Formats: sequence, structure tokens, C-alpha cells
Amino acid sequence: MTHILLVEDDPAIAMSLKVTCKREGWDITWLDNASSVLPMLQSCEANDLSAIILDVGLPDGDGLSLCQQIRHSVDIGTLKDVPVVFLTARSDEVDRILGLEMGGDDYCAKPFSPRELVARLKAIWRREQLLMQQSAESASVGHATGQAATSPRSESGSGSGQALTFACQSGLWQYQPLNYSLAWQGQKLDLSNTERKILLTLLQAPNQVFSREQLLNAVSDYPDHRLARTIDSHVKSIRKQLAIIDPDIDVIHTHRGLGYGLCPV
Repeated sequence: MTHILLVEDDPAIAMSLKVTCKREGWDITWLDNASSVLPMLQSCEANDLSAIILDVGLPDGDGLSLCQQIRHSVDIGTLKDVPVVFLTARSDEVDRILGLEMGGDDYCAKPFSPRELVARLKAIWRREQLLMQQSAESASVGHATGQAATSPRSESGSGSGQALTFACQSGLWQYQPLNYSLAWQGQKLDLSNTERKILLTLLQAPNQVFSREQLLNAVSDYPDHRLARTIDSHVKSIRKQLAIIDPDIDVIHTHRGLGYGLCPV
């Protein structure tokens, strides 16, 4: 069953969302404070949560900081990669950009329609499923045609649950769809959902240069092109992790005035 964690201190908003989610057949757990979230996540099974709806303004903490804690927590396993949608009364562009940079997948500005929020959640899941499907299909094509090393291949046959290997000039990449883990040169990367999607998009076409708008469209079904600059922040974060593994390789190249691509293009 689809299980949603709702963290919201306004009972009226919480009740409205609970009713809407239950109409979708989803199970929902409601918390009204920040301090209970990490302990709750630690008690969850790995696949027991589908998304987190997180209010930015909580009585005992900042939802943005809480999201960052979730993304970097080692105590909750793969649950740190669960999609997060922010609820915010802050309509300023800077606050929305900050939320996405902190690891959020999307946001709804208050007041909002619960049906819109449901649509945004479904869009996030659809995007995740599409990336998995594209990776699996690319693996099948590469295996069947014997394409060069830039095509991803399955380590144990085709299928969306199998680990995929991308042997590019930038090095060896491995993606495990079952737990959304992406590794480079044998070392797992600690990526946010958005960062993982950016890298998978680049790996699907290693010889292509992607504009910021193209990458934003690839990671969101509701892109706001005014927020395309967030791509720069995510790429910077990815580069930091890659530099720790091998500081001598510039994996992602900036094409001035165009966008980003894997090196070399």
C-alpha cells in the first residue's frame, strides 16, 4: 500500500490532506512536529514509505533543515531517498530554490489544492518509474546489439530490478533500480533524488549536451524555468562527491552558454 508521511502543524490542512489521500487508497501517518520525524523513519521498514509531505514552518524546527537531515541520515537507510514535497507559505523564488537545493523534489505554495498535491506526488513517482524503465530498456538494447561501452548493460540479464552498468569514458557507473543507488568507480554516491535523476539523464545520452531547462524538464513534471538555476547547485553538489572519489577527473563538463554533459563530449 502507498504510505505517506505528512508533517504539518495545522490540523485543518492535515485533515484535508488525510481525506484526499484516503480517497486515493493511500495510508497516511500525520505528525505535527519536526522532532518526531527521524525516530518515526528509523522505525519504518525500507520499503514502507512512498513520500513525505513536509511543512516548511514547523513549531519546533525548520522543515528545510529537517529535509537536509533526512537526506544525510545514515540511520534510516534507503528511506533518506524518499521523495519530499514541501508545503510552504513562502512564495518568494529564493525560498523555493532553497527548498529544492536542500533535497526537496517539489513544493506546493499555500494555499493549495489537495488534488494538486496528489498530482505532484503521482508525477514524481511516474518520473522515477520512467527513469527505471528507460535504464532497463537501454540495457536490453545494448545487450542485444553489442553496442560500445557507452551503452548501459545489465549485470544479470534485462529487467528493471537488475543492476545496470554504464561503462563511459568518464569511468564505470552502476545503478541499482531496486534501491535507487548509483555508484561511480565502485563507490556509492550519496545523492538526492534530483541529483540522481540528473546523473541518470546524462548517462542515458553521454555524448549529448543538456541545457539547464532540459535537465529541469527531465527531473520534474512541473518545471518552473525560473528555477533552472537550481540545476547549477545540484551539479556543484554532484561534482563535490565525485572529486572526493577521484579529484583528477572532471566528470561533468560545463558548456558555457549551453549546459552540461559528461566528459569528454
